[in-house]
Amino acid sequence: SIFNMSLISRTISRSKALSLNSSFQATRLLSASKPDLKISGTKKENIKYFKIYRWDPEQKQKPYMSTYPVDLNECGPMVLDALIKIKNEQDPAMTFRRSCREGICGSCAMNIDGENTLACLCYINKSSEATKINPLPHMFVVKDLVTDLSNFYDQYKSIKPWLQTKVE
Repeated sequence: SIFNMSLISRTISRSKALSLNSSFQATRLLSASKPDLKISGTKKENIKYFKIYRWDPEQKQKPYMSTYPVDLNECGPMVLDALIKIKNEQDPAMTFRRSCREGICGSCAMNIDGENTLACLCYINKSSEATKINPLPHMFVVKDLVTDLSNFYDQYKSIKPWLQTKVE
């Protein structure tokens, strides 16, 4: 009877192994017939080109425009998002200012497609034309898109745009 029990348990173990093996093969066959969702679910590349003003005073060369492609499917909606993506993935030497990302500080002010605006508030234009990004036109350029703000801060300080109490 012990012999029979042992035979029965081996038979059950083999049948479980066979059924597991056949279910594994069935799963493999089913998955082979299904399309891979990762491949079929990806979006077509949506490339937008950005022409960005470049100038480094240490290089002793004239200013020039560099063109960078950005896939808008992998980028945030604002021009500042594209600039950060370009700096992180394509050209770490590109220089620009950014701080609050909410349009409060004004540090990301630049000329985008001929309009002086903040990069953090300016949506990327969906047209097929390249977006042109330049430093603010009425200021001295320190490097790339960074302008000298010392004159601005001097004027700001001279008008005292903050609440003041009367001292009697």
